[in-house]
Amino acid sequence: MFKKIHPSLLSFLILSGVCIHHAIAQTYPTRPIRLVVPYTPGQGADSAARIVATKLSERLLQAIVIDNKPGAAGNIGSEIVARAPSDGYTLLMGSNATHAANSSLFKSLRFDPQNDFSAVAYIGSVSMVMLASPSFAATNIEDLLKLAKNRPGDLTVAVPSTTARVALELLTTNTGAKFKEVPYKGSSAAMTDLMGGHVLLSIDTAVAATPLVSNGKLKALGVTTLNRTAVLPDIKTFSETGLIGYNIAAWNVWVAPRGTPKEIIDLLNKEIRTVLNDPDVKSKLIALGYEPDTTMSPNSVSEFLRNETKKWGELIRSAGIKED
Repeated sequence: MFKKIHPSLLSFLILSGVCIHHAIAQTYPTRPIRLVVPYTPGQGADSAARIVATKLSERLLQAIVIDNKPGAAGNIGSEIVARAPSDGYTLLMGSNATHAANSSLFKSLRFDPQNDFSAVAYIGSVSMVMLASPSFAATNIEDLLKLAKNRPGDLTVAVPSTTARVALELLTTNTGAKFKEVPYKGSSAAMTDLMGGHVLLSIDTAVAATPLVSNGKLKALGVTTLNRTAVLPDIKTFSETGLIGYNIAAWNVWVAPRGTPKEIIDLLNKEIRTVLNDPDVKSKLIALGYEPDTTMSPNSVSEFLRNETKKWGELIRSAGIKED
């Protein structure tokens, strides 16, 4: 039998807990924060992470160290953070791959995207773009599909991410056109091979695509979201060219290991939302191709992740993508 706790002692214990958590929020952070980006340097998530981290470090008066851990569609870096101490000093730049799609794509994961993390903040979404060299015969998605149907399985497509993979599979499923998928670990290598003629096409984020399209090194054939992206306003969407309702977007969130104190989560959420409202940060993210969102609390981000996991699972199954 448990002894009854005196009310005054119970009140003391509760207040002590409140004071401890308040003290944590008041003192955090006291040393540099590690932000794991599970993708290669220069990829969209990496670029956005650095923009946000730079301004956030000024507000927190502590360095935020970017640690790139690419591989396995983001799973390597995600596992590192899932196993890290729950003290707020190790965070992850998560994505629709790591926290929505991969649980359906892979037979097994060494971490649980839903239960091993606490949602911190939503950063924004970004369109995907079908790319080709300037000399490629097709100039839009309609031309590309005609060409692909005349040369089934002959057109090589660089696929540097989970999102790109799903986008290509949905295109194939919806049109019957067949392509030869060439997997890459990141955007940099895919872009280099595309410009070098080793592959004919690539699907990548507007973040990675825009600079190369703007300087004429590559051309954009189509955008995967329902609406055109502000950084490539003249490029039609897949939906506009006849694939009604076709809509694929990448997104990024910051998450922490499960068990990170709520006060730290709330502080980070508040500061990140403030950073995203900063005119300089906002303009840099938009210039990359991101659509930032400053409205989401940690609870809202958690709900968003649950809904997106269901959505991406359905997309993967409808596209017939088999688990690895």
